[in-house]
Amino acid sequence: ASLLLVAAQLAGSSSATALPVVISTWAFRGAAETAWRVLQLGGSELDAVEKGCGQCEIDQCDGSVGYGGSPDESGETTLDAMIMDGNTMEVGAVADLRHVKNAIGVARKVIEYTKHTLLVGESASLFAVRMGFPYEDLTTQKSLSMYLKWLNQSCQPNYWKNVVPDSSKSCGPYKRPEKVTPEEEQLISQRSVQNLQSHDTIGMVVIGGSGAVASGTSTNGATHKIPGRVGDSPIAGAGSYADSTAGGAAATGDGDIMMRFLPSYQAVEYMRMGADPAVACQKVISRIQKYVPKFFGAVICANTTGSYGAACNKIPGFTQFHFMVSSPFLSQPTEQVVDCI
Repeated sequence: ASLLLVAAQLAGSSSATALPVVISTWAFRGAAETAWRVLQLGGSELDAVEKGCGQCEIDQCDGSVGYGGSPDESGETTLDAMIMDGNTMEVGAVADLRHVKNAIGVARKVIEYTKHTLLVGESASLFAVRMGFPYEDLTTQKSLSMYLKWLNQSCQPNYWKNVVPDSSKSCGPYKRPEKVTPEEEQLISQRSVQNLQSHDTIGMVVIGGSGAVASGTSTNGATHKIPGRVGDSPIAGAGSYADSTAGGAAATGDGDIMMRFLPSYQAVEYMRMGADPAVACQKVISRIQKYVPKFFGAVICANTTGSYGAACNKIPGFTQFHFMVSSPFLSQPTEQVVDCI
């Protein structure tokens, strides 16, 4: 039976069910271990999500979470994060957060001390300081050198299109041209595929022993993003979604594309309708594929019985997705792999 169980889990879905369960994106072991430990010590599902994602902010997971990574076009690192309570459906989120390292911690305070859902930019930083978070520089030698290297290669790649000067050859400042010809349009659409960069996010779903669900995300967004850009991570239903009557999901990848489809919300709805978590994740990926066949992205899903799964979109260089799972069946937080579709 145990061999069957392992086989089922390797297939991206656990057939047997057990709670609690923690599932998170990528092979970010420290985050998974921290979340699991919080639960074992009697912490709430929200505590586990906050501390788990917060561990990635401290560890600067893959340079894609927390301070000192993914500088924007002006060289600054800004953070996006959210946390959701599947019992009350409350969400706390921050976007374009500057000078404060613990983005998901600030997001939690949005739930606890305001009637709002999402705070952004410098104003979110002022809120964070009021809540007792230190105001500090998020730039590191590494993010500065990434920025300088990008400037030296004529600001390539970047996220502009249909502008002058030609954004594929030079740095801005850009402005919109008088008129775009159809040939230029064609060039622009081809280039947007080549510009795909993997930017990762810690996304996490925690389902407690009683079936209560919480979810959260944290990221420093797309490298060399246009200042002010906000991706899917802090948007409820896009970056993550939690509903204790059905389950939870979280997304990672190209947020500019994925957020248009609310993949986390959609995955939870598929599970509500009875879809196995692995199937729910696959269906969400398939929906996006119809419009953007070459997008970079993955989704994790878990339902209230403790079943879980994941799915990703297959593109060159990204054919498998690694994620972390903790459950009573596993002696420790375990890295699992799913083949992309």
